[in-house]
Amino acid sequence: MSLSNHRLQTGEMMVGSTRALFMDEISSGLDTSTTFQIVKCLQQIAHLTETTIFMSLLQPSPETFNLFDDIILLSQGQIVYQGPIEHIANFFRSLGFICPERKGIAVFLQEVISQKDQEQYWADKSKPYTYVSVSQFSQHFKQFHVGEQLQNELLVPYKQTESKKSALVFKKYTVPKRELFKACFDKEWLLVKRSAVVYIAKTLQISFVAIIGATMFLRTRMHSRNEEDGGVYVGAILFALITNMFNGFPELPMTIERLPVLYKHRELLFHPTWAFTIPTILLRVPISLVESTVWTVMTYYVIGFAPEPTRFFKHFLLMFLIQQMASGLFRLNAAVCRTMTIANTAGTLVLESCFLLGGIVLPKGRIPDGWQWAYWVSPLSYGFNALTTNELLAPRWMNKLGSDNSTKLGVAILQNFGVTPDRNWFWIGATALLGLAVLFNVLFTLALAYLDGSSGPCVF
Repeated sequence: MSLSNHRLQTGEMMVGSTRALFMDEISSGLDTSTTFQIVKCLQQIAHLTETTIFMSLLQPSPETFNLFDDIILLSQGQIVYQGPIEHIANFFRSLGFICPERKGIAVFLQEVISQKDQEQYWADKSKPYTYVSVSQFSQHFKQFHVGEQLQNELLVPYKQTESKKSALVFKKYTVPKRELFKACFDKEWLLVKRSAVVYIAKTLQISFVAIIGATMFLRTRMHSRNEEDGGVYVGAILFALITNMFNGFPELPMTIERLPVLYKHRELLFHPTWAFTIPTILLRVPISLVESTVWTVMTYYVIGFAPEPTRFFKHFLLMFLIQQMASGLFRLNAAVCRTMTIANTAGTLVLESCFLLGGIVLPKGRIPDGWQWAYWVSPLSYGFNALTTNELLAPRWMNKLGSDNSTKLGVAILQNFGVTPDRNWFWIGATALLGLAVLFNVLFTLALAYLDGSSGPCVF
């Protein structure tokens, strides 16, 4: 295990409502200098926070050994010594065993209780050496002044009212929630900066797709506005809707990759779940604004949508809300499914249902009556209706009649695609997309807070 993992895991154990730490062989794979630094840090934390740290080490250096306040020496399931570190050498000296000057005290303690190595430390020349067993050491310790004091302390009845409050935890989170939120926000911001290449790649990707889409639907001039032209523009709207919908897909693998660490922190009560999800959501908003701006600027006027500035900004707002809704949907999918295999399967099912029942594959009027309710559940129906009404109710479409010479051209095109020609649909669609984005992110938070994480991948 690398040094960084040692430090990370040690830091994780120190965070949260912890008053006692049990650490087994934390020096494995570390050099003596690093072990000394870690134990020195833990010693300071124990003294400053009045925390109990119970640690086992294999042959620590003398410098590391001297950092401990108390020592418990175990052998064959029996306590050979338990008490202050400054008295342990005197205990063995009272039995005739002395640690040589150049011998590490930790090595001495391990060998003096071993039948094979014990004789070399015998220093009482007045009598011949005889092996002192672990049981004999344990009995002698009970008569040693440290052992007698320990026995007297254990005989005192426990009184809960007189116990120190620092020994117990009375709050679920010992740090104020505002500080926890700030720490999570700073951590998330650091991760965003470290993953900047991912977001730059996403921006370049949507820019490349925007160039392809703008040139495929290049119609800066229309010699004749008719229903066929309207169908092309609806196709461009569908392309924009689908592209920005799938722009949120990277949230799925990125969220699943972080789930094991999140579940670990949740179980250790590092912070409430919302302290993780809110910074994650908020810090994606500026990124989505940039991507929505790039898409709208590169496609809107090149494709030849309605030239009014107000419609340009409405189109931009809808692109942004679609991205936010999609990001929330993919995050929710990741939190519920918890593995990429299940998430890909369930995600495909959800997306196919949204496309099939959202008035895109089939107009609303042709959806069977038994599935009409799903049309109002599909997020894509609101985005599609809002985008098409924003475009086709523009003056250039409403100033001309359709093929029947009685219906406004824009209204006729909307009716052909099963969209109600109502100007309020822009605000209805925008409000619905915003509400769905909030709903998906709230469900995402609840899923992370209450679903069992054991079924997810167990990697760190």
